[in-house]
Amino acid sequence: MYTCSNALLMAKEPDFMIKGIFSYELFGHKVWITNTHVSILIVMLLILVFSIVVHGKIKKMDPYKAPPMLVNIAEFIMDFISNMTVGVMGSKAGKFVNYIGTIAIFILISNVSGLLGLRPPTADYGVTFPLGVLTFCLILFNKFKYQKPIGVLKGLCEPWPFWLPINLIGDVAVPISLSLRLFANILSGTVMMALYYALLPFFVKIGIPSVLHVYFDLFSGAIQTYVFCMLTMTYISDAIGEG
Repeated sequence: MYTCSNALLMAKEPDFMIKGIFSYELFGHKVWITNTHVSILIVMLLILVFSIVVHGKIKKMDPYKAPPMLVNIAEFIMDFISNMTVGVMGSKAGKFVNYIGTIAIFILISNVSGLLGLRPPTADYGVTFPLGVLTFCLILFNKFKYQKPIGVLKGLCEPWPFWLPINLIGDVAVPISLSLRLFANILSGTVMMALYYALLPFFVKIGIPSVLHVYFDLFSGAIQTYVFCMLTMTYISDAIGEG
């Protein structure tokens, strides 16, 4: 016997799953191009087009006139990212502003891409996990560069040598925790909006989803971008130490 909720779900299946668009054979294996790949491509094109247009306007800019609006927006973004990085990392920030700025812009545009009707790429763990691994590699590189292998081993054995396995687990958990936090929060918003559109079509017609999009896409997307970047900067600063 079907309940009312079962009937609603059968009437219109919520659309929040990763879907294959087309496939091709590569070395004997079937490889799928999904809506995640399409969303990433669109996000990258948006960032690339914005960068090219701003670069062109900067080259043609008259020093005696007010900068164009796009140039002001680009300067605001760079000032915000630079101040945030310096505020967290201090004198260590110089070499990492570009990296933090790159992942911040990519993650933010990906998170808010739901406003464009896309499935956010960061709602796919195959996107957030490589971001976590990339940050983890940067952490390890700086840890071995500034603390040297002896210092790294000493840190793993603190406060007692038998804590070595626990400290190793803590280090390995860094990319997993970074990626899962971002993935789970963005996916939950995607699922909530898909359920809302599927189960409450009447409220969709009167404009209520706009309020939910402000929270799940803009507010939550910005918060998760800030958290990911903040944790990245904190981990890198700890890896550098006083070096």
